[in-house]
Amino acid sequence: MSENAQHIQELRAAELQFRLASAVRLATTVKTQPLDLPIEWSHGKHNVRYSEIALSEDESDYAAWNLHRSATFLMAVAMKDAIRVAVHDPKTSTDLDVRSAYQISRLIRNAFTHTPFNPVWSIDDDFRDRVFTVRDLVRLDTTHLHGVPFHWRHYGGPLALLRLSQFVRSEILKDVEPPSTVIPMPQKVYIQQGDLILQKIDEIPPDAVPAKIERLPDGSIPLGGGHVIYPDGKPSDSD
Repeated sequence: MSENAQHIQELRAAELQFRLASAVRLATTVKTQPLDLPIEWSHGKHNVRYSEIALSEDESDYAAWNLHRSATFLMAVAMKDAIRVAVHDPKTSTDLDVRSAYQISRLIRNAFTHTPFNPVWSIDDDFRDRVFTVRDLVRLDTTHLHGVPFHWRHYGGPLALLRLSQFVRSEILKDVEPPSTVIPMPQKVYIQQGDLILQKIDEIPPDAVPAKIERLPDGSIPLGGGHVIYPDGKPSDSD
């Protein structure tokens, strides 16, 4: 296997882990994730019992959040290494998308690697007060970012990194997508916006508590936290 093919495989693995972590996080949030573990588990010379490794719902929810964050940052690690293999000197590449993709993935990787549970931006002197953009996929403005606690709004969030990983695979490493696999639709329909999860139901549960909410002038319904539902599913052109 060539080095290029190996990094394509690693990027795919990182994307798959992100997708699985997204499913696990959703399932733990809506309390549908099985938390079954072996009654007894042995590996090598060690042995544990269920009571030692079993998870409560609160523990699984917290663990799923961290798992999803780790899977997100793993894509940055894989991207940074892959670009260095595909491009001789990505820092000085004449392709602005390649140069930005490398710096964005490198800076995110650095923040995560140094302090994975509490990432902090560590921006090199020559890359401070600069803006790195890859098409309309991701944008990172490093102005006043050095030493600041990491936040998804700085770079656009987990889906921005997923799109960037796909870009690196297809545009820089020249990966060819395999034939798509038909995946059955889920039994329950969820819509997610940021961390807000909505589930489509056929009827209102008997124990549901009515909530009085005033619509905004355009007919939309505020849900709190900046989330809004629009009558036709999208904001009007005037918004």
